[in-house]
Amino acid sequence: MLGVQPVLLWSDALIFALLLGGGVWLGLALRREYWRVALRQVASNRAAALCFGILCLYGAVGFLDTLHFRVVSPAAPAGGNIQSLLDLLCRRLAQQSEKTYSAPFATHLYTKETVFLPDGRQVRTYPRLRYGGRHLQVPQQRWPDIRARLVEGLGWGLGSGVVLLLGLLGLLAWGRRRGVAAERLAAWRRRGLGVVGFLTAVAVLVAEVVVLSAGYHILGTDKAGQDVFYTALKSVRTGLVIGTLTTLIVTPFAILFGVLAGYFGGRVDDVIQYIYTTLSSIPDILLIAAAMLIFQVGLTAKETVISADERLVYLCLIMGITSWTGLCRLIRAEVLKLREIEYVQAADAFGVSRATIILRHLVPNVLHIVLISVILRFSGLVLAEAVLAYVGIGVDPSMQSWGNMINQARLELAREPVVWWNLFAAFVFMFGLVLPANIFGDAVRDALDPRLRTQ
Repeated sequence: MLGVQPVLLWSDALIFALLLGGGVWLGLALRREYWRVALRQVASNRAAALCFGILCLYGAVGFLDTLHFRVVSPAAPAGGNIQSLLDLLCRRLAQQSEKTYSAPFATHLYTKETVFLPDGRQVRTYPRLRYGGRHLQVPQQRWPDIRARLVEGLGWGLGSGVVLLLGLLGLLAWGRRRGVAAERLAAWRRRGLGVVGFLTAVAVLVAEVVVLSAGYHILGTDKAGQDVFYTALKSVRTGLVIGTLTTLIVTPFAILFGVLAGYFGGRVDDVIQYIYTTLSSIPDILLIAAAMLIFQVGLTAKETVISADERLVYLCLIMGITSWTGLCRLIRAEVLKLREIEYVQAADAFGVSRATIILRHLVPNVLHIVLISVILRFSGLVLAEAVLAYVGIGVDPSMQSWGNMINQARLELAREPVVWWNLFAAFVFMFGLVLPANIFGDAVRDALDPRLRTQ
């Protein structure tokens, strides 16, 4: 009898802790009118709301890839390979591997091979794929079949949108029966239509992907025959982990040292400035490369998934230690201004302890800078992973990441014919994450910075 054994990796535990901490902070922050006004301003920005929805879509993919487990059977009581819920949902994509490269929506391999014909002759030709387009009787049926699948996926997506719209109409009807004010019903209708429109677009996208990937490799296959779309999906978690966990490591260092340097000044300020000036003077690539060479000793003896995950956590830790200096400077400068404000001077005159002044007056008033910097830094960290993988000091080569895809594409672009879809897939998925993160970060900055308030 088969059983499921949950597996908790280091990065999984950190992600769950981050989600819990973020939920607690959001609940506490919404008790203050300042944060509630900022949230309403961000929600009223259509571009920011759309980008937040896209980020939530990426987050959902990453969360599905965070729920790890083993399948345990009597024949293998120790369990099989570590899998995630995303692997289970995309099992067909993972298992339908070809022999080598194939282009998007192709029915034949990308390179010629020697093929034996039924009459015994040998010819050099492009062999048919084992899975991609295998349902077609003749390759000429490919484009009509793709158009039919697009129409089918559109129908499923629009059907889901109709169901959501009926649900919204039911909610509005229930509100009228309960005597909800007309202004609130108008707000429900306006926001509900936006949510239904976005979810319908997501449903159409998911339906198209499911229908098309059932018969084709929509982004082709790589050198090992693995579906590139599946690899790009698996890389989402790696990008999110590097962006979020590194930021989680950066923030406490920056807040602690920035507040201490700005508030106490004197020798404390001099020591902290010396530390972050020294760190800033050393190229990050050299520090990360040296630290990774030290940390990765001993990882090879462990299971591949576990050692790759530990290397990912080490990479986040190292990147966090080397990148807290910029935010620390910003917080120090803000605290230098805040400590001269009247309510801080009054608290000091009444004998309030310095720890209380820091926790009650200084730290809450620099959180808007921290949040803005965190959101804007996220996209930079996602791009940094690609650079580190390109020079060979990024995540483990066995772990799917956009950086590893780009590193592999470096050699593929030099061959003839050019294999371009690996780089294209990494670019599209990175662009789809980084651009919404930057737009959403700009909206948060406008909402939290008093000098940029639009309402």
